[in-house]
Amino acid sequence: MKRKSLSYQSWKVITRKNHRFQKIQRQEFSGYVSMIEMLEVSSPQVWDFRGEKITVCRAGYRWFSLLPSEGSYCITAMLDENGRIVLWYIDMIASQGIDEEGVPYFDDLYLDLIVRPNGEVIEDDRDELEEAFKQGDITRQQFELASRTGRALREGLLSDIDAFQRFTYQCLSYIT
Repeated sequence: MKRKSLSYQSWKVITRKNHRFQKIQRQEFSGYVSMIEMLEVSSPQVWDFRGEKITVCRAGYRWFSLLPSEGSYCITAMLDENGRIVLWYIDMIASQGIDEEGVPYFDDLYLDLIVRPNGEVIEDDRDELEEAFKQGDITRQQFELASRTGRALREGLLSDIDAFQRFTYQCLSYIT
């Protein structure tokens, strides 16, 4: 299981950035929000989704993350230079905490949901989740948690893309 920081230090293509985060307690969301503003990247990152190229990382882009206190997921909205969401990337997680430097982190359970602005939801890395379980890297409970969380997100928060987008922008206003 990989530990991921909301500073996204593992993304080496981001060569200069601004990063801030804060804990918020609101009716609609309780947990950490984080913003990464990409000032310089060594090369833009373009992902291919069913034949369509989508830029997710380049200078001027921002990543806004929501790590709920009560939840087994982390949502990252990838915004272009105009503040439009190009993609949401949702990690299913086993646990979360704060590292030695005071930055929130989560323990990734491999399974991800990629959500397009048109409402299309793509499940990603189920094969990695299954392999991690087979190899004993995660427990049956963690495997089931990832699957259950992905299903609950699809049936709940992601079932109305317009409401999900409004929720994201509302939470974004807490940190901008």
